[in-house]
Amino acid sequence: MGITVAVAGASGYAGAELLRLLAAHPDFEVIAAAAHANAGQPVADISPHLVSYGDLRFVDTTVQTLSEAELVFLALPHGASAAIAEQLPVRSRIVDLGADFRLRDAGMWQRYYGGPHAGAWTYGLPELPGQREIIRNSTRIANTGCYAVSIITALAPLIAAGVVAADDVVVVASSGTSGAGRSAKLNLLGSEVMGDLAPYRVGAHQHVPEILQASGATSLSLTPILAPMPRGILATVTAKPAESGLTEAGLRQVLATAYDDEPFIHLLPTGRQPHTAATVGSNSVHLQVQLDVNSGRVIVTSAIDNLGKGAAGQALQNANIMLGLDEAAGLSANGIAP
Repeated sequence: MGITVAVAGASGYAGAELLRLLAAHPDFEVIAAAAHANAGQPVADISPHLVSYGDLRFVDTTVQTLSEAELVFLALPHGASAAIAEQLPVRSRIVDLGADFRLRDAGMWQRYYGGPHAGAWTYGLPELPGQREIIRNSTRIANTGCYAVSIITALAPLIAAGVVAADDVVVVASSGTSGAGRSAKLNLLGSEVMGDLAPYRVGAHQHVPEILQASGATSLSLTPILAPMPRGILATVTAKPAESGLTEAGLRQVLATAYDDEPFIHLLPTGRQPHTAATVGSNSVHLQVQLDVNSGRVIVTSAIDNLGKGAAGQALQNANIMLGLDEAAGLSANGIAP
C-alpha cells in the first residue's frame, strides 16, 4: 500500500487531471475522490477517460473523508479551500490548487479576490531560487496559478539578473477554456468560443499580485485572452532592457543558467517558438527569448499546459518534493501529439 491520497474537487478539470496523473504514480494510492455535487456517482461517469478508476465513486467533500488520507489535494474554487484546510489534522500534507494561500499581502487579496485573507503557505514553484528546499520542509503548499507559472518562469531570472527593468512589464496571454473550470457558462459554450478570441478581466486579473510577488516585477500589465482550444497557455512577456548593449545571446545565457538543470523547463533552440500543442499532457514549460528589432524590448514567449504545469502536474511535482520522492514521479516532460 502506497501513500494514501484524497482529491477534493475531483470532478473538475484540474481534479480529473490529478486523478489521471496519480493513476500512474508508483508511490500514491487514491482512497477518496471527493466531489460534493457528484457524490455517489462512478468517477468514470463524469470522466470516462479514467478507466483505471472503474470501481471508484465520488464521495462527499467532508473533513472526515479527507482526513483519512496522508496527502490531500484541494482542487476547489477560489475561497473554498481555507475553511476545509483549517479543520484537517496537522499530520495531513496538503497541496492547495486554489488561490486561498498564495498571497502574502492581505490588501492585495482583498483587492483582487475579496473576502477574508486566509494567510500564506509555502509558494509551490520549485524552479524559483531556493524554493525547492523550502517546499521540501513544508507540509502546506500553495500551488501556483496557471498564468502565473507561464509568466514567472519567463520573467524571474531576467529580473534577478538585472537585465530587464522590473517596473515596465507587459504581458498578453491566451488560455484554453478549461482554465475557466467545468461549470456550465454561456460564454464557454462551443458555439460561443469557436472561431473567436476575446479578452477578459483586462487590467484586473487575479494572478497579477501573485506574479508580482514571485517574479520580482514591480509593475505589470496583463491582458488575458480566451482562446478556442480546450487547454494550454501561450504568454508573450515583454520588458524594457535594464542595460545598454544587451544581446539575445546574453539573454539566452541568463535563462540557460537558471534552467539547464531543471527537468520541466526548456529553453528552445534559437528560432523555434513555443506551441501550446507541444506541451499538452506534460508538466513542461517551453520558453523562447528575443530582442525586438524595432523597440529594443525583450520578448519572452512561454507555453504550458494549463492543466499540467499550470495546475495538476505542478501540484504533483510539489507533493513529490514535500514527501521526499523522485520529483518527476508520475510526470512527463513530453507532450502528446498530434
